[in-house]
Amino acid sequence: MNKGELVDRIATETKLTKTQSQKALESFIGAVQESLKKGKKVTLVGFGTFGVKNRKARKGRNPQTQEIIKIKAKKVPHFSPSSSLKAVVDKTKK
Repeated sequence: MNKGELVDRIATETKLTKTQSQKALESFIGAVQESLKKGKKVTLVGFGTFGVKNRKARKGRNPQTQEIIKIKAKKVPHFSPSSSLKAVVDKTKK
């Protein structure tokens, strides 16, 4: 499912227009991005938690030249699904 399909689904289920649904989705995405930028978690009960992890500096290798390069430390977004979302995806659990 892509963003356009998600907007269509929201519009259908909420009886909002596609424009209103797109604004709502973009508002949600913006709020999550802003929170993560500040280093805060976003927890949606029954769905999961968006957070930020710190990735340590490390050494890597250029595959073309085999030269060893330094990869800087950085922050990366991550998502941890809730147990109920995991259960929905893994239908073998009941």
